[in-house]
Amino acid sequence: MTEYSVLIGGRAGEGLNRAGMVLCHLLQERGYHVYLYYDYPSLIRGGHNFSIIRASERPVFAHRDRVDFLLAMNQETVERHRGRLTEDGVLLYDDYAVHTEGGVGLPLERILKEVQAPEIARNTGIIAGFCCAAGIPMETLEQVLRREIPRGIEANLAVARGVYAVGNTLRQIPVIPGKRRHPILTGNEATGFGLLAAGLSSFIAYPMTPTSNLLHFLAAHADRYRLKVVHPENEIGVMLMALGAACGGERVAVGTSGGGFCLMTEGLSLAGMAEIPVVIVLGQRPGPSTGLPTYSCQTELHFAISAGQGEFPRLVVAPANPAQACRWSATALHLAWKYQVPAFVLVDKNMAEGAADFDPGGVPAVAPAGPVRWDGTGTYQRYADTGDGISPWLAPPSPGQTVKVNSYTHDERGISTEDPALTARLQEKLQRKGAALAAEVATMQTVLSTGPADARTVLLTWGSCTDPCIEVAGMRGLRVVQPVVLWPFPAEALRAALSGSGQVVAVEQNVTAQLARLATAEGIAVHGRILKYDGRPFSLEDLEERVREAVA
Repeated sequence: MTEYSVLIGGRAGEGLNRAGMVLCHLLQERGYHVYLYYDYPSLIRGGHNFSIIRASERPVFAHRDRVDFLLAMNQETVERHRGRLTEDGVLLYDDYAVHTEGGVGLPLERILKEVQAPEIARNTGIIAGFCCAAGIPMETLEQVLRREIPRGIEANLAVARGVYAVGNTLRQIPVIPGKRRHPILTGNEATGFGLLAAGLSSFIAYPMTPTSNLLHFLAAHADRYRLKVVHPENEIGVMLMALGAACGGERVAVGTSGGGFCLMTEGLSLAGMAEIPVVIVLGQRPGPSTGLPTYSCQTELHFAISAGQGEFPRLVVAPANPAQACRWSATALHLAWKYQVPAFVLVDKNMAEGAADFDPGGVPAVAPAGPVRWDGTGTYQRYADTGDGISPWLAPPSPGQTVKVNSYTHDERGISTEDPALTARLQEKLQRKGAALAAEVATMQTVLSTGPADARTVLLTWGSCTDPCIEVAGMRGLRVVQPVVLWPFPAEALRAALSGSGQVVAVEQNVTAQLARLATAEGIAVHGRILKYDGRPFSLEDLEERVREAVA
């Protein structure tokens, strides 16, 4: 399989994330599928940032440790990453900032002064150096720059031309003909599109990595989609404002991370008791407490399932890549409104901030559907006790009718009560609604299986670990099983997907094997565990070695 990896590194504040996306678009113009992993500390300026872009003949959603091109904006990048280069790998560096033996130094300081370009244009210079080394013509670079960085384009093009005048082709990246170019989206952007497709009308969030960019993305497109986007003072305000909007008929979602979600849990219980629909996009990051704010983990599965006091139904989905994020965020919004429950889209940094080319034609449509509406007969009862536990919906104001929403134990009209019989009926109603939700979820493809159906060894995984597992399993003839819906837990579907296996190995990015614990609680045997909990994703080389050690 033809593929290449490129690493670009430097300091925070130098526009390296944007530079990585430009490299993605350049490689896509050569006909490749692309994936970007962005690594950065929790600093506004300074610290070491780098992006790894992997380009392949087929879709990929994981990075490799080894790289074919190393683009160094500073000395630290060379010192940290030179050992990643393949035997015929190419090192390109800014000769003003880097002093090293070997590789190709680019006179970026001289070129910037000659064309009177701003300092930020150094990124364009190193990208132009890569294009020269990879045999990508100036015409392609100009096309991408004009599309992706229109601001200050002439200065950037002048820098690029200066680099082309001194550069040489060192390792040709050939064109793969016939590939249709798709948009390159992060998981956050794909989640946003899924929510919009399901009729999102309000998004409320306090920015916390890794979901901050979802807030920025939806705010940037709010006018186009007639969307209300609000940034309250804190996460308590986020949840309460969202519940108020939902009571008024708004299809609402919130974005947060673990620390922010801690502040939302009382509001989550209010949603459970008052039967208010809301979608929570919960970005996991290593903790406890602040932990590693800009790195990744899968530690909040049990938190999402158990958060909030009392017992009430909820939905938890965990997409693995942008395509799944688009589909399942739409499904989560649809089901939250149909069943009047909270729904979680559980993501992590690797999925939320990782970028890949996205084929919108590969995502099944999810038709927006609302709750059962009140038919206008008699007096409206907000919590009418129906057979499936789902009460007809009526948003205030409604002339002649009272819509009472209550966080206390209440009767069908919403009036507070401490009557034991009514208390029991309310709890049973919530459980029937949960059972109805579980029954509908069971009709969906909640557990995905990839690889030989007769493979005796299965990698059991979830979220962003899925695609690296699929690649490694393909090398070794293994099967991968991924539950996308994690609550209501799809025990029967998981048993069916694992049938015939002799060895089940859980692959997770946490220290306690949270999915494996859920599976074993349902009597499903898990024989081994491959766990990573340093905040960084599995690379293909790392996971392949770990699988080789764990699989009998």
